[in-house]
Amino acid sequence: MRRTAVICALAFSTAGPATAQEWTEYQNVRDGFHALFPGQPRVTETTWTSQTGFKLPARVYSVERGRERYAMTVADYTGVEQLGAERVKTCAPGSETCLGTPGLSGVGYWKHDVRGAPLYATSMFIKRDMKLTEMYWNQQDLVSGIVLQLTSNADESRTYVYIAMHEMRLYIVEATVPKGSPEPALFVQAVGWLDKDGNHIRYRTMYSQEIQGMKDAPVPAH
Repeated sequence: MRRTAVICALAFSTAGPATAQEWTEYQNVRDGFHALFPGQPRVTETTWTSQTGFKLPARVYSVERGRERYAMTVADYTGVEQLGAERVKTCAPGSETCLGTPGLSGVGYWKHDVRGAPLYATSMFIKRDMKLTEMYWNQQDLVSGIVLQLTSNADESRTYVYIAMHEMRLYIVEATVPKGSPEPALFVQAVGWLDKDGNHIRYRTMYSQEIQGMKDAPVPAH
């Protein structure tokens, strides 16, 4: 938590008054999040391919400001159990690696796919032509996640990333700025969650998609 506070303070202090005024809160009830964007984001409908090959609906919320880019990708895993059931219909007889088990991996391996989604998304950044300079666990309003800081090998631009999963949705928060610009911590650290009525959510204890999100334990109180 102390590290998060320091990063946020630096983000505000390095941005001048005019720049700070450009940031406005954006809320999206459909995808259950709120965030600070430097302008109204463009929304792009797309498809997210999960680690085990499920094709899932996704949306990208993005703003480009000169050579800066800010994007929030939200991949919807709510229908993955049904996709797993459909996959099983084409599995070869006795193929456990395709069939899965109802309790542990889920029929069609959908549970493993959900549990591993943040780590899978993280691996996609690590495979880019970039140097990983920081990687650590963090939380936003007590939702467990992963933070990455990377530097491009091509032009030394800086990228900050926060990856988390909440209520069967994978969130990939990504900000990239040119070499020499203030580090884009503000965008990554200002993400939070909304309930179905548009209310901000902050849990009293830690929320993990692997546990509470999979209904292996009650969701913490807000």
